[in-house]
Amino acid sequence: MEKYVKKILASRVYDVADETPLQRARLLSRRLDNEVRLKREDLQPVFSFKIRGAYNRIAQLSEEDRARGVIAASAGNHAQGVALAARELGIRATIVMGRNTPSIKIEAVRDLGAKVVLHGDNYDDASTHAQKLVAEEGYVYVHPFDDPDVIAGQGTVGMEIMNQHPGAPDAIFVPVGGGGLIAGIGAYVKYLAPATRVIGVEAEGSACMTAALQAGRRVRLPFDSLDLFADGTSVAQAGKETFRLAKRCVDDTVTVNTDEICAAIKDLFDDTRSIAEPSGALAVAGMKKYCAAEGISGENLVAVVSGANVNFDRLRHISERAEVGEQREVVLGVTIPEQKGSFRKFCRALGKHPVSEFNYRFASDKEAHVYVGLQVADPVDRPKLIDSLIGAGYPVSDMTDNEAAKLHVRHMVGGRTFGGKREILYRFEFPERPGALMRFLSVLGTGWNITMFHYRNHGAAWGRVLAGFEVSDESVGEERDRLTDYLKRIGYRYWEETDNPAYELFLR
Repeated sequence: MEKYVKKILASRVYDVADETPLQRARLLSRRLDNEVRLKREDLQPVFSFKIRGAYNRIAQLSEEDRARGVIAASAGNHAQGVALAARELGIRATIVMGRNTPSIKIEAVRDLGAKVVLHGDNYDDASTHAQKLVAEEGYVYVHPFDDPDVIAGQGTVGMEIMNQHPGAPDAIFVPVGGGGLIAGIGAYVKYLAPATRVIGVEAEGSACMTAALQAGRRVRLPFDSLDLFADGTSVAQAGKETFRLAKRCVDDTVTVNTDEICAAIKDLFDDTRSIAEPSGALAVAGMKKYCAAEGISGENLVAVVSGANVNFDRLRHISERAEVGEQREVVLGVTIPEQKGSFRKFCRALGKHPVSEFNYRFASDKEAHVYVGLQVADPVDRPKLIDSLIGAGYPVSDMTDNEAAKLHVRHMVGGRTFGGKREILYRFEFPERPGALMRFLSVLGTGWNITMFHYRNHGAAWGRVLAGFEVSDESVGEERDRLTDYLKRIGYRYWEETDNPAYELFLR
């Protein structure tokens, strides 16, 4: 611990990095009944804390190593940090990025003077290729998190927090990917103020540090379960050195879902008028969840806002999910009688709840289905509303936590049914890049009749599709097995949704 404190104090980050403000969050403080401050790392020159570790690592290189040039594997913030650091130090930089990296990130790295090599579709693919180039070209590899100099550079965030905060905070919430930021902050903070709690926050689908701390060893998460929304922290395995430090420095971890992250992005906008990327809002999402779960009030809390590199196209998706994540919206599928006056009667049953979305689907001469989004006052209001509708005689399906319903079905209500034939439904995610959708259609359309198709691009590195396939009653099991075997071979992430109530109500 003392070794890392000395390395942090000696880190060479301020040639390029700014000492970012520790800003009081007025609205969050009032809502959470705690004194909340935000460490604004989104205000760095590359809009992320990553410049600190990248520059400190590269600045320590010998003249011989500088002449070799540096290489990194990253699809975002680390890439920009390495590119800027290399430019400022006059060193050649090569960045390996996935082929599905959004063009805005590729151009940002190129604008900083680095050479971009596109390879693979995820961090592991890019990292493997970068290591291959190290062996072939002799580059110096700059790891995004599992390196003592990188950890020390990120640890300057903790040093600034302790210098800026009036007394030691009660808890600091830190976003976690591979663990470089929390290892650096934790090492410094725990040395100076052991009573301050250091709490890591991870997305539910990429909680590799939580899994490692629970298992007592590093755990590699399977790629097909890895979170893709908070891409800046989408890491399958914590680093060796970061895990070693985390075991000593991290008091607790919190995991949050996509809706909770989107709600935190909105909270940050309300308080600062800035837009964080999903990973940048993780700490705020975790802080809110932790305070609610532990009943914390009257404490001094800090959340690290780690970055703001978000594609503008993603804001549509974020705004859609923010109200659900705040538990201020409930999404329901409701069956009503298909007769005169039933529509008006149903609207009266909704009471004074503001309607955020309303889709009506004729089903038969006897009934119709309504997909409705309603604003609620608080989480307790949700079951009360559902109970009141059931009490009024309406069959209700709660779709507030139904991914297929929120990603796809809400945009498809009103489509034609499939003529009574047998259909199986799947939801997919595939690497988003030019020509990817056509490839997706071509590989799936050769052996099956596609009966329904819905695609959405959220400005992210991954495209999302909901598709139906025709099968016969006699061979549905055989066809399902044949399709899933094929999907495993082509490597797409998929989930079967044939029994999803949203499909039953609105699309079948």
